[in-house]
Amino acid sequence: MKKALAIVFFIVAASCSGFGQAMQFTVTLNSEQLFAQQKTDPQMMSQLQTYMSDFLNNTRWTDDVFAKEEKIQCKLNVNLTKSITLGSYEGNAQLVVARPVFNSTYESVLFTYVDKNFTFSYLPNSPLYFNENSYTSELPYILAVYAYVALAMDYDSFSKLGGTPYFQKAFNLVNQARNSSSDKRAWDPQGDKRNRYWLVENLMSQQFVPFREAMYSYHRLGLDVATQNPAETRAKVLAALNTIKEVNQLRPASVVVNSFFDAKSDELYRILIEANPEQRVQAYAVLVNLDPSKTQIYQRLSQ
Repeated sequence: MKKALAIVFFIVAASCSGFGQAMQFTVTLNSEQLFAQQKTDPQMMSQLQTYMSDFLNNTRWTDDVFAKEEKIQCKLNVNLTKSITLGSYEGNAQLVVARPVFNSTYESVLFTYVDKNFTFSYLPNSPLYFNENSYTSELPYILAVYAYVALAMDYDSFSKLGGTPYFQKAFNLVNQARNSSSDKRAWDPQGDKRNRYWLVENLMSQQFVPFREAMYSYHRLGLDVATQNPAETRAKVLAALNTIKEVNQLRPASVVVNSFFDAKSDELYRILIEANPEQRVQAYAVLVNLDPSKTQIYQRLSQ
């Protein structure tokens, strides 16, 4: 009987400790500029970093169960630049989402997003509450949007439009924050065109459905067969680029397309440099048109 109770306790404890959670977030917090301004102390920054890590890693974002090796690998790099009043912070953040490629040790960066309006309040002794149905506090709402976007991008890469329920959750959070947050730059359509509103709006828009379908084709039908059929991988990647080109003609310079190339430029080059001359020339023309800032990386494709 004691043994049975011990087993039950172990199962419950494992569940409570985050077993089956979908994502593994690594949170990095850089506050050197605040220290230079004598605006904060190291202990408070350590507590803030722990809060962000615990919130992202211990909140159950999906009912689906993930094995340890299946967890979505995410990085959140936060750089704080200003603290006007005690507990009030401004800075920027970079979200990086990666997924493993089937039958290999390679991890592909799915998505990179730079949030230039990372503004929030935090005091260690003032708990921050999160309620999906009602705006509570800025920081947990920002982090929750990141989590749902990361989850949705991963699901989209494994099944066609599989991330839709999680993009919808992110969109609901954005709409609640739009009406309640004091930081309109980050949540409002009138703000920065690369802000959180436009990130999620793009991903929910019917105009971006072909982009999302291309992400499935690129990863599941392309990268995941690379070890068995590299020619098929190159064909799928090139087809995805042509689809993205069509989406970009409808919505030029969108945050989602820009974020794709921020994540994929090096990978695209490594895949397509092995293509035949005709494919390389075609890829070069598309890439320099969509991602001109990285023309130097793509240059060899045209040779």
